[in-house]
Amino acid sequence: MNASLQTLNDQIETCRLCPRLVEWREKVSSQKRKAYRNETYWSKPVPGFGDPAARVFVVGLAPGAHGSNRTGRNFTGDASGNFLYPALYRAGFANQPAARSRDDGLILTDLYLTAAARCAPPDNKPTALELAACRPYLEHELRLLHPKVIVALGRIAFDSLTRIFSIHNPAWKFGHGVTYPLPAATLICSYHPSQQNTLTGKLTVAMFDQIWLQVRTLLEA
Repeated sequence: MNASLQTLNDQIETCRLCPRLVEWREKVSSQKRKAYRNETYWSKPVPGFGDPAARVFVVGLAPGAHGSNRTGRNFTGDASGNFLYPALYRAGFANQPAARSRDDGLILTDLYLTAAARCAPPDNKPTALELAACRPYLEHELRLLHPKVIVALGRIAFDSLTRIFSIHNPAWKFGHGVTYPLPAATLICSYHPSQQNTLTGKLTVAMFDQIWLQVRTLLEA
């Protein structure tokens, strides 16, 4: 990781801007799920993860209370990651389909994974003020990486990105597989790989694979 990204990630990990989120993430780490009772929870803001030379920039919602808030890495140790990483593996962006911990050997190639909110929020719902407090971190990552393709996993990620790029066009609406031109990149929208979407069939494996095929096509253009 380059020095600028490392410095940013160090800042993210020590952030305490949002009292509600600080209280919640620390409460979760002290009231562990039975399955993880012998584990030490990360219980800090979760920094971005991936290839510092990535042309693909992927934005999720927020750490899961017993997923990333436990493991310290985005989409690692929860059901959303169990759906995301196999797709990245099939598309050639990950060296393995499983993500269990920060030291499991997972490597992302040409892809950087981050989130609109860096702390686990109660009920997976960060407030508008909490998202605004996190947005400068997301903006800083974009400035450092200069991606060619940006993937918004879910409406909240999409809204955070359009605010960063000052998009006020009412025609820009979130929808799975929809793409929009940005000044130096293309934005692709995808349903978030949460269980709420994957278990109901709102997001299928085929639908998700199609997103990463679109990404590959844009990279080759």
